[in-house]
Amino acid sequence: MIPQSLSSPQQWLHEQHQYPYWFIPIAIVTSCFFLFLFYKSSLSSKKKLNHPPCPLILPLVGNLHQLGSLPHRSLHALSQKHGPLMLLHLGKVPAIIISSAELAQEIMKTHDLIFSSRPFSSMANSLLYNSLDISFAPYGEYWRQVRRISVIHLLSLKRVESFKSIREEEVSLMLDKIHASQGLLVNFSEILVAVTNGVVCRVALGRKYDRSNRFHDMLTEFLALLGSFPLKDFIPWFGWVDRITGLDARVVNNSKEMDGFFEEVLEEHIHSKTSETSNLVDILLSLDVSLSKESIKAIILDMFSAGTDTTFTVLEWTMAELMRNPEVIEKVQEEIEGVVKGKAKVSEEDIDEMSYLKAVIKEVLRLHPPIPLLVPRESTEYVKLHGFDIPEKTRVVINAWAIGRDPKSWERPEEFMPERFLNSEVDFKGQHFEFIPFGAGRRGCPGIMFAISTIELAAAALLHHFDWKLPDGMRTEELDMSESSGLTVHKKTSLLVQATPRF
Repeated sequence: MIPQSLSSPQQWLHEQHQYPYWFIPIAIVTSCFFLFLFYKSSLSSKKKLNHPPCPLILPLVGNLHQLGSLPHRSLHALSQKHGPLMLLHLGKVPAIIISSAELAQEIMKTHDLIFSSRPFSSMANSLLYNSLDISFAPYGEYWRQVRRISVIHLLSLKRVESFKSIREEEVSLMLDKIHASQGLLVNFSEILVAVTNGVVCRVALGRKYDRSNRFHDMLTEFLALLGSFPLKDFIPWFGWVDRITGLDARVVNNSKEMDGFFEEVLEEHIHSKTSETSNLVDILLSLDVSLSKESIKAIILDMFSAGTDTTFTVLEWTMAELMRNPEVIEKVQEEIEGVVKGKAKVSEEDIDEMSYLKAVIKEVLRLHPPIPLLVPRESTEYVKLHGFDIPEKTRVVINAWAIGRDPKSWERPEEFMPERFLNSEVDFKGQHFEFIPFGAGRRGCPGIMFAISTIELAAAALLHHFDWKLPDGMRTEELDMSESSGLTVHKKTSLLVQATPRF
């Protein structure tokens, strides 16, 4: 929202600089002219390097105009013309786009150390305490320390298993809500948000924080901002646009709200009389290593952004794909019944025997990776990549969405075929570069098992307890599968379905 005092760009410029209006267009045109000359000379100075293929660049904006509202699709289309290793100029930022499994392996395995840092992000700095989290922190000693903490203390297999009862309780609450619908249409998207938020809230903070949806609203805004596109990061001279559009004000407000909330949470845990360490905040506070309050807040925020949004997204796409493929639902339900054998509830132990359910979730992750472009990397030194020169400080964007649909790696890649993963060793844990929904290498997601355990349990329970159908009169091919824009790509419209109890 733009404050009343900043109701228009002209008014804002007038109040800030007190220039006469005729000066503004002259200043902008003059600035653009000199910036274009500087941009052109900087490009010519780099002509000696053997750069990857690059689409036509425009002055100042470079290739920004070619990203579109769904960059993973736009970049895939560009790679069809310019190749799987492509150079773009995002304003002043050089970026290589990776669109093949072979090149992804070069980045995330062969040259993993060189490409293990993160580019500057004003959003991560503002929302995550100068990028003190795990996902956005630049490569260095601090990142190695917090990554080690997450792997050993927060997200180890033993720790994930210890949260089993929380997952089961929250899934049971979800089933109760659906039962209460009594066969009426339910907004499945809202139900999935509630269960994922409930699990992560209890695991991270020790209890759920409702407060009239205050926390949910703050988290929704946080995730939207984290996936936004601040112009100042790519064209610093036009950074004032972020202020006029209200983006800067939203960041300040959300940062203050989230910080205030987590300050209350930390104080509550610090002064708690219990000695238990059954949630992530208590675990972080109990460690011998010295972590500032800001670091703890940033790490916990990381857990929320990774643990809620991506998990909800995968579950939503899973049910949407199943609704479009009723024959797959029948196969999964048949498998579940064969494993559960009349029990009222599905347990996590049961899921180990559900190979077809696991194949369904893998196929969803192949077609709909929750973060299709992963989190960008940045080179820390010069390197040769497939004969091309990649300078230091080059941004690296890996298009996991395009790689998951590459016909060189996948037969009939656009089709939903869970059977492709049956009797296949291909997995999402970072060893098979044709399938990298969670990334790989040093910067691979450390919370894979936490996310997958929630997704598998929730999906199995939903299919065990209910039969599902679309609203009356809607054919499967009419289900809207369009995508939203952002860091995490959701289904654009909520999934409305009708659930009928099976027993």
